[in-house]
Amino acid sequence: MKETRKKYDMLTDNPGKSLLFFVLPMILGNLFQQFYNITDSVVVGKFVGEQALAAVGASYAITNVFIAIAIGGGIGSSVVISQFLGAGKLAKMKTAVYTTMFNFLGIAAFLAAVGLLFNNRILNLVNVPEDIFSDAVLYLAIYFLGLPFLFMYNVQASIFNALGDSKKPLYLLIFSSLLNIVLDMILVIIFKQGVRGVALATLIAQGISAVISFLLLMRTAISPAEEAVRLYSGEMAVSMVKIAVPSTLQQSIVHIGILLVQSVINSFGSTAIAGYSAGMRIESLSIVPMLAMGNAMSTFTAQNMGAGKIDRVKEGYRMCYVIVLTAGAVPCIMDQLAGGAFVSLFLDSGSSEAYSVGLSYVKFLSFFYSFIGLKASTDGLLRGAGDVTAFTVANLVNLAIRVSVTNLFAPIYGIQVAWMAVPLGWAANYVISFGWYLTGKWKKVRVIKK
Repeated sequence: MKETRKKYDMLTDNPGKSLLFFVLPMILGNLFQQFYNITDSVVVGKFVGEQALAAVGASYAITNVFIAIAIGGGIGSSVVISQFLGAGKLAKMKTAVYTTMFNFLGIAAFLAAVGLLFNNRILNLVNVPEDIFSDAVLYLAIYFLGLPFLFMYNVQASIFNALGDSKKPLYLLIFSSLLNIVLDMILVIIFKQGVRGVALATLIAQGISAVISFLLLMRTAISPAEEAVRLYSGEMAVSMVKIAVPSTLQQSIVHIGILLVQSVINSFGSTAIAGYSAGMRIESLSIVPMLAMGNAMSTFTAQNMGAGKIDRVKEGYRMCYVIVLTAGAVPCIMDQLAGGAFVSLFLDSGSSEAYSVGLSYVKFLSFFYSFIGLKASTDGLLRGAGDVTAFTVANLVNLAIRVSVTNLFAPIYGIQVAWMAVPLGWAANYVISFGWYLTGKWKKVRVIKK
C-alpha cells in the first residue's frame, strides 16, 4: 500500500524520529481545528459583543463533548485499522475502514436528532443565564444540523492517521479553517448575522471539508485490493466498540468535566462566562501538542503491537517524555509573557471582570501543561495496545476530581477554583495510567486475530 509509506516508517525507522515526524502534521492539524472555535470567539467578541461571546462560550462546553465523541470513536476504531496494517492484512484493514465509517455515520445522525430535540433542555441543565440563552439555543441548533459532517470529517482524519498519513488531514484542516475565517468575516462583519453567522460558517466549512476528505479516502487510502473486501463486518464492529467506547470516554472526559464545571461557572453570570470562555480557548490551543502526542502514540503502539514489536513501543514511549516536556515549556513561557495580549484577542483589556478572569485562568494553568502531555502519552500507549480498562478508570478519576473540587469549593472561594482543580485531575490520571503501564499487562492484550 504505497500511500502509507512515509519518510519515517513507524515499523522500521528510529522510533523517536518516526513519532516526531508523524505528530508534527497532527499538531498543526489540531491547531487549525482549534481555529474554528477561536475564530468564532474572536469575531463575536470583537464585532458583536461580550454577551455573544458568552453565548458561544456556554455552547462551547457542550459542542466539545460531541467533538470528543467523534475524535475518540475514530481513534478507538483506528486501533483496529492500525493493527491490521501492522500485521500486513490489507483486505481486513479496508473492511475495518468501511465498518468504521458506516458505524459513525449512523451515530452522528442519531446524536444530531437527539441534540435538536433536547437543545433547550441541555442548556437549562448547565444553567445558561437568561440574557444569553436565545443566542446559545440558536448556535447549538445550527451546530447539531452539521453534526454528521463533523463526525465524518474527524473519523476520516483518524483513519488517515491510522494508515500513517497525517498530512492529508492537515491540508484539509488548513483549507477548512481558512474558509471558516472568510465566512465568519462575510456573515458576521458584512451581513451582521451575529451568532447565527459564526455557526453557519462552521457548518459550511466542515461540510465541504468532510466531502473532500471522503473523496480522497475513497480514491487513495482504500483503493481496491487484490482479494475481496467486505463492506461491513459485525465481528470487527464489536472489536472496535470495545476500544472505541473507552477511547471516546477518554477523549471526552475533559470536555464532560468542562460541561459539568460550566454549570458552576454559569452561576457567576455572563461576564465571568466570557472571561472563562477566553481562558478555555487559550488553554485548548496551548495543549494541542500534548493531545496530539497521545494520539500519535496510540497509532505508533497499535502498528507495532500488530507487528509484534513491543520493544519499539517502549522506546517510543520514552521519547514521548522528551517531546512532551519540551512542548509543554513553550506555551507556558508564551502564556506567562503574553497572556494578557492573548486574552485581549477576545476581550477588551483594562479593569473588566471578564478580562481579569481570563488572564487569571491562563496565568495559573500554563505551569501545568506538561501534566496533560504525560497523561495523554501514557493513555495513548494503553489505548493503542487495546488495554482500555486502566486508562478508563484513570480518566474517570480525573473527571471526579475536577467536578467535585469545583462544585464544592468554587461557590465558597470563587471562580478560580475551577481551573485550580484541573492539574489535580491531570496528575491523578497520569499516576494511575503509568502505574498500570509498569505492570506490563498491556503487552498481553490481543485486539486482532493473528
